[in-house]
Amino acid sequence: MKKTIAILLCAAMLLALAAACGKTAQKTDQELADEVAALIDAIYVQERTDKTDEQCAAAKAAWDKLTDEQKELVEGEEADPDYFGRDTGNAGLDDPRNGDEIGEKELLVVSFGTSFNDSRALDIKGIEDALQAAFSDWSVRRAFTAQIIINHVQARDGEKIDNVEQAMERAVANGVKTLVIQPTHLMHGAEYDELKEVADRYADKFEKIVIAEPLLGEVGADASVINEDKQAVAVALTAAAVKEAGFQTLDAAADAGTAFVFMGHGTAHTAKVTYSQMQSQMNELGYKNVFIGTVEGEPEDTACEAVIEAVAAAGYKNVVLRPLMVVAGDHANNDMADPEDAESWVSMFTASGKFENVDCQIAGLGRLADVQAIYVAHTRAAVDSVK
Repeated sequence: MKKTIAILLCAAMLLALAAACGKTAQKTDQELADEVAALIDAIYVQERTDKTDEQCAAAKAAWDKLTDEQKELVEGEEADPDYFGRDTGNAGLDDPRNGDEIGEKELLVVSFGTSFNDSRALDIKGIEDALQAAFSDWSVRRAFTAQIIINHVQARDGEKIDNVEQAMERAVANGVKTLVIQPTHLMHGAEYDELKEVADRYADKFEKIVIAEPLLGEVGADASVINEDKQAVAVALTAAAVKEAGFQTLDAAADAGTAFVFMGHGTAHTAKVTYSQMQSQMNELGYKNVFIGTVEGEPEDTACEAVIEAVAAAGYKNVVLRPLMVVAGDHANNDMADPEDAESWVSMFTASGKFENVDCQIAGLGRLADVQAIYVAHTRAAVDSVK
């Protein structure tokens, strides 16, 4: 009997020890979330490597294994639950335009990019579709300059988008002879300069290569310089904003005490004068209740605080915020329109106490037909130059 009891006690002790060891080996919810955060941070980089595809797949696989509660704990240097969890629309409505069998004439449309699926389809794909319709005998392909965004879309949605170098290599491998590059960038800024550097490195790989003008055309020397492109964008953007706000005319909005604030990105590049030029263009058109701002606050008078003071000083009590950006992506949804972020523009305008209503319109320039027509005109000029 005593021997039996001893055996049972020994077995119980072994079971208890095994359970304790298992409990020690089992990872906590936070540890599992931290592992996913580290995997996300690893692909939140601007350089593509030979491990990028594998890393993107690993990050998504690890995320999918988490419970809903564990997903809420994901927090890293760049990682958060929204990286995989935020619903930005149906990626299936987009077209990465990364196919081979290009032919001898390629039109490469280069964008910064966005991980917001709906905006990517409406704004970037909208421009690409307009260009393909206008140049049916050319193969339209896509490239993004932001590897961070490329990785995000690939990891979350399985959609692979070429970076500029990949797109160039694809063109070379496909025997493209004439390459026209149409940037969707707003201006001749840092992104445009970097694109030109890459194109210069590949210049000897093609018989002809040319980069078309960005949306707003040449920069010019000072804030007074405006042109037909800036005027066309100013008219198209303002008309769309006025219509969406429910007014018949901009003057009717002014009479109702409503101002429109168009928020650009801003830049330390010398091209920042472009934003001042856009304000000059609005003034030239007589758009007294239209104000230009920037997320980065460069130029200084486009900073949120400065724009708030300008709108209030002009006596407007209602404000409509809308992006002066080709794509309504992260900046539009977060920096402009996130009511839970105290530093977003909608929050800062509201917190100022100077306005009765502050509304947001989340729509990029790229979806506007008149803006698409400007890109078509710029591309046509580039195509004509290589004939």
